[in-house]
Amino acid sequence: MVWQSVGRFIWVPIAALVAALVSGFVLFTLGLERITQATQGKWDDADTLSGLFDLLVQGQALVTGLTVVPALAVIIIGEVARIRSAFYYVTGGGLALVAVPLLARYSDLSTIPSVLWQVFATAGFAGGWVYWLLAGRNA
Repeated sequence: MVWQSVGRFIWVPIAALVAALVSGFVLFTLGLERITQATQGKWDDADTLSGLFDLLVQGQALVTGLTVVPALAVIIIGEVARIRSAFYYVTGGGLALVAVPLLARYSDLSTIPSVLWQVFATAGFAGGWVYWLLAGRNA
């Protein structure tokens, strides 16, 4: 019994880290795809560097608001309540990452494009599923 608890204390952070890496990978690749689609043909060669700089500044606004508190809340609640449902972890992961644009200090929800919600939710779903696969099934 004690060894199972010790094993959980070791395995849960590892699973959370792997899930965060998967979420980051999906966020980066899918976000890069959406950015490429959105900016295709909109900039001249002379304007590319300034456009890239503007894109990085907007990305920085998201990264500064990035927090792990919603994802940790989903994990802690799931572990304490012994929730084994894949639906809980996938939905919780999606909602945790959808909260990131809100935490990035956007004052008006109408200014956040729907593509941004889709990219973050998809990355959260992927991370939640990976966490459930590694640790959530045996909560």
